[in-house]
Amino acid sequence: MALEKNRQGIGFDFQKGLISSVVFDGREIGAKPTDIFSLRLTDKTGKTIDLFSRDARKVQVNEGAKGTTATYSGFLEDVAVTVFVFEEKNGINVRFSVKNATDKIVEHIEPLPLILKPFIKNGGIGRMLFPYNEGALVENDDLRSTSHLKHLEPKYPTVTCCGLFPGMLCSQFMAYLCGNGGLYIGAHDELRGPKEIDYYAIDEAKNIQTEIRLYSGKSYGEDFSTDFDMVYRFFEGDWQDGAEIYKNWFYEHLPKGLKKVKNNDKLPDWYTDFPIILTYPVRGYHDMDEMTENELFPYINILPYVDKFSKATGARIMVLLMHWEGTAPWAPPYVFPPFGGEEEFDKLFHALKEKGHLLGVYCSGFSFTEQSNVLPSYDCKEILKDKEIFRAFCAGRDGKVLRSTVCEGQRSGYDICVASDKGREILDEAYQPLFDKKLDYVQILDQNHGGSQLFCYSNEHNHPPCVGDWMTTEMKALLDDWNAKAEKTLLGCESAASEPFIQNLLFSDNRFELTHFIGKAVPLYSYLYHEFVHNFMGNQVCNLLPAASYLYRVAYSFAAGDMPTLVLNPKGYIQSYWGQRDLGDLPVEEDVLTFLKNLRDFYMENRDIMCFGNRVKTTRYTTGEITYRNDLYARSYTAEEVLTAAYELDGRKMQIFVNYNKEPKTIECGEKTITLDPFSVVKIEL
Repeated sequence: MALEKNRQGIGFDFQKGLISSVVFDGREIGAKPTDIFSLRLTDKTGKTIDLFSRDARKVQVNEGAKGTTATYSGFLEDVAVTVFVFEEKNGINVRFSVKNATDKIVEHIEPLPLILKPFIKNGGIGRMLFPYNEGALVENDDLRSTSHLKHLEPKYPTVTCCGLFPGMLCSQFMAYLCGNGGLYIGAHDELRGPKEIDYYAIDEAKNIQTEIRLYSGKSYGEDFSTDFDMVYRFFEGDWQDGAEIYKNWFYEHLPKGLKKVKNNDKLPDWYTDFPIILTYPVRGYHDMDEMTENELFPYINILPYVDKFSKATGARIMVLLMHWEGTAPWAPPYVFPPFGGEEEFDKLFHALKEKGHLLGVYCSGFSFTEQSNVLPSYDCKEILKDKEIFRAFCAGRDGKVLRSTVCEGQRSGYDICVASDKGREILDEAYQPLFDKKLDYVQILDQNHGGSQLFCYSNEHNHPPCVGDWMTTEMKALLDDWNAKAEKTLLGCESAASEPFIQNLLFSDNRFELTHFIGKAVPLYSYLYHEFVHNFMGNQVCNLLPAASYLYRVAYSFAAGDMPTLVLNPKGYIQSYWGQRDLGDLPVEEDVLTFLKNLRDFYMENRDIMCFGNRVKTTRYTTGEITYRNDLYARSYTAEEVLTAAYELDGRKMQIFVNYNKEPKTIECGEKTITLDPFSVVKIEL
């Protein structure tokens, strides 16, 4: 069967169990034939067996009016896999069903593992729209494969920076772009269960292997069926057109209870008031520093800076504390009482409230610290002498509890499973005092990117011994409970909240700067979800770019509809990013504050559409480019001199252009020539 309509289609050789071709706009974009599926079985010892469609010794194919059904059996293991392929406009939908007569678990199935031609900067034709940390457009695999964010297989103990949804991936799709369009690959799963959605180069030619894993959540000997469609669509246009396919599905299948910002009465008034986030530590200068109090302790020492930044910009300030925990920095789950005592902490809280400002804190998610590595005096070894507590932790299939791989520089310990009764008890006990403070904001899930749950195979918890939908369900239940306890305190996570948890984590620390390691940042997250959630620029940790890029990054966040962040060092200087060691390369404070004032003025003048509007496709425009270089990493990053975004509300469409430079910049948009003043925003009505 071959889908050749409009010179595009996916070709199948069902008898051989192969995908024979992928054609778009009349040319082959597939690099080589590949299996229609692969399947992983796992036994009780953790030993895995991978089966491939091409290895089936028996194949039964039935052609129908709407598509094809093919059943594969006769493998070395007693399973039968049925593939359902249905033709749709501009593509196909695919489902799978597995009959499992073994004593093993169907761990996951990989549908249509397409091998596509290399990226354009690797001698090929393609780019990948990847929903990684708010969105990346990848055109050179060398960037990612030589970085610390290279492709990693999801596994236990959980590796948080892999291509996992929900997690660092916000959405359930990716799109391969080539020429004037491309191929959309999406999982239209209303349960929004865990799945890997990723890619990697497989050979010297750097052909691109797409890798999607649909986890079963089943037990030993159980059958498995996908109850949602894998959707493959050819489309014309740019990355925004590919994203529209997923966006249309999302709007038709919203997570239960999700409300648009304009209809969400649980949001505080400051949410639509363009607050500026001011983050800094009260101990040390960076995460691996000596953890002694610095110049910004006692807490009230920040007040002169709050006054200065508020006066210069006209904005409310949210103080977002780091290293404030009375235990040790980044040593979850216990955080209270605050470093220096509650009385000192409360002085700041009350002083900020009196002036109309806000207070938030960072926390570190679902790890259980045995030993702090930055504050050796803090440990939980006495608590861990009670071996019953290990029943709260994520375990492997053999029942062994391995140490967490998250933030090993700052701490050593274990990961907590939220489906464990004991785990929930520990987390609730640790964070209840924080909820009782009624702060404005708590980034309670730093390190749990996107609000992700952690892999656990324990047979002592209330969940199947396999990754699956139960993880999203359990995480959602926990967050619902925390929202009720926190009341008006907004909760957030590291990286923007992944799709199933948006209504729980309504203000989060974006991580778009990490996409600079793998490609070009594109505002995919806000393009999909801006009507439902706003976030903030984030502390920019691991930023790759020099301080000269700081205003570009502020502008990028603003265009996406997110709030700006100032990272302050204890000497009172604005840093380029959190963790910066070279304090000789800092942003120019006067320029930063001038730009922030202009951004806030524009936002408040256009608040309804900027705050409540839907992101829509931008009109093409031409602008110059700026290249930022990092000699340490031997990297460069090219950005547009003027950034743009388009919003729509109640029939009104507006496109904005943001000049973050100290000089005027001129752009062409349609028949219009527009000159932007330094540090300015202009709009056109569409």
